[in-house]
Amino acid sequence: MKFDVNLSILFTELPLLERPAAAAKAGFDAVEMWWPFDGPDPGQRELDRLRRAIEDAGVRLVGLNFDAGDMASGDRGLLSRPDGSARFRANIDVAVGLAGALGCRVLNALYGNRVPGEPAGAHRELALSNLSLAAQAAAGIGATVVVEAINTHENPDYPIWSSGGAFEVIDGVDAPNVAFLADLYHLNRMGEDVIALIDTHSARFGHVQIADDPGRGQPGTGAMPYTQIFERLEAVGYRGHVGLEYRPVGASAESFAWRNG
Repeated sequence: MKFDVNLSILFTELPLLERPAAAAKAGFDAVEMWWPFDGPDPGQRELDRLRRAIEDAGVRLVGLNFDAGDMASGDRGLLSRPDGSARFRANIDVAVGLAGALGCRVLNALYGNRVPGEPAGAHRELALSNLSLAAQAAAGIGATVVVEAINTHENPDYPIWSSGGAFEVIDGVDAPNVAFLADLYHLNRMGEDVIALIDTHSARFGHVQIADDPGRGQPGTGAMPYTQIFERLEAVGYRGHVGLEYRPVGASAESFAWRNG
């Protein structure tokens, strides 16, 4: 099983540009991250600084989010939002360019929270249009765009909360390089049988992310059967990375002991 560290949620004790080296020191050769800048296009200097930090650390970027808005303030994507669509489109070539420069082949496009008073059908139509544009750009570097379901306990306005809901969006785009981001924490939180999902739909997985439930800590801090989950992923032939997108219980560098269990 290949694991990567999400630098937007782990090693946050350190400045962003120091996190790739910290991941390497902890024994990882791959990292992923949410869009790490405040806007859709931070400028070439900032992009180059991040690229150099990743390259100098000797790790590979294997997953990157498109700009998802102000995540700290509760935004969860821009795909479906009339007030965020232009910002998303402005970010497509920037994010794809950074991914291409670093050999990253998975780009996550978060759907976006509901806008009060806007019909769901209009949201869906806009999301599919933006997702199609992102997929076309990503195809130019051989990358896959992934769509994620997020639990409504923590994100009550996010309308894609099940694998079925995500599959509907993916099927609506009808692009060969759009796939499912199976975030097992969010899915388990919503009551899905994640082992059954792996057995039946792993062919649709473009990426996998994990955290334990309850608590969103590292495996072993909650009740999810991660030994069995990893065995099932291996058995069905999943060969991608598994992103560690958990909030570490304790220091980040000390949260990886479960890998030796």
